[in-house]
Amino acid sequence: MKLIRFLLVLLFFSASLLAQDKAFYQKKKIWGKEKTILTGDFSKIKKPTLNDFKQVFHFPPIRQDTTGTCWCFSTTSFLESDLFRRTGRKIKLSEMYTVYWEYVEKARRYVQQKGDSEFGQGSESNAVLNRIRQYGCMPRSVYTGLINGRTKYNHDPMFKEMYDYLKFLKKNNYWDEDVALTTIKAILNKYMGKPPATFPYKGKTYTPEEFRDQVCQINPDDYVGFMSTLKTPFYQQGEYEAPDNWWHSKDYYNVPLDVFYKTIKNTIKHGQSLVIGGDVSEPGKYGWEDIAIIVPWDLPQKSINQYSREFRIYNHTTTDDHGIHLVGYTHKYGHDWFLIKDSGSSSHYGKFKGYYFFRDDFVKLKMLTFMVHKDMVKDLLKKFKKG
Repeated sequence: MKLIRFLLVLLFFSASLLAQDKAFYQKKKIWGKEKTILTGDFSKIKKPTLNDFKQVFHFPPIRQDTTGTCWCFSTTSFLESDLFRRTGRKIKLSEMYTVYWEYVEKARRYVQQKGDSEFGQGSESNAVLNRIRQYGCMPRSVYTGLINGRTKYNHDPMFKEMYDYLKFLKKNNYWDEDVALTTIKAILNKYMGKPPATFPYKGKTYTPEEFRDQVCQINPDDYVGFMSTLKTPFYQQGEYEAPDNWWHSKDYYNVPLDVFYKTIKNTIKHGQSLVIGGDVSEPGKYGWEDIAIIVPWDLPQKSINQYSREFRIYNHTTTDDHGIHLVGYTHKYGHDWFLIKDSGSSSHYGKFKGYYFFRDDFVKLKMLTFMVHKDMVKDLLKKFKKG
């Protein structure tokens, strides 16, 4: 009987591996346009269902639509979950209030650096904390960034208008910061609406700063970001080298890959969520099956280590694509699986709308950074050299 069971298990895993080991081209509709993608057969891969995951509190997924604001949707969701963990309060925060001020600060640096600064739609998780530190926060019900009857986001026209204006300034060497920011705010107000200076909440009027301190009790200094790269010595802080780190933050704590992965797993198993970011433009990420794995014809799992990971960073097959919120964990079918709340469109292709199931191999090879509350990593932070 034991031998029969062993053979059945072996047969199952052999079939699963064969399913993963096939590569073929397939036509799929992506953002309404038919595209040809390189993919595999994921239908036979054993994976969890939503109910298999032990989850932290989080609000239902919200789509970012046609915007490059995954960094804000994921980090805001993380802060909402952590706010509930700390205070027991369920408060849906405004993503677009943060996005508004992030564009202002990007434009400010662009002018100060005379055009030598990244100005794009993307950013990083710690930018959300920086904007909250500067400008506070507010409920989503107070400011959605949707005006004139709109129900979906499309930042492309707004971004183009701001980008063209900043390029005009550079071409004409016109660097009056006050004039530039007044114009940028006028463009933002036109497309998103002007954020309120004060607003009511449960019978009291707050400024965004008061709401941050008194209601949400968010201290931006309580959150820390980690990376794992050979470009910076381990157990030192350094710069995360990506265009979306537009202000060249050097606050990232660099750790070996085994520590990086162990910390992610330990954090979610202990009931705290994380923001993670990395490369999602992979044949093993397949929204129609809600799954993200490393297919064997890309790299066998046993070959995933610090060096194979770094090689892909070095040759740019691993890039900084997307920010997501890790909200659950389970161990099933011989693997760790992580439940991902995702604001991107592809997370709505499959059965579990707004979610992905990331397997351990995908996290190890393709996830580049994560952010967590510092209480979860106190012992790890003690290993870092004081700079």
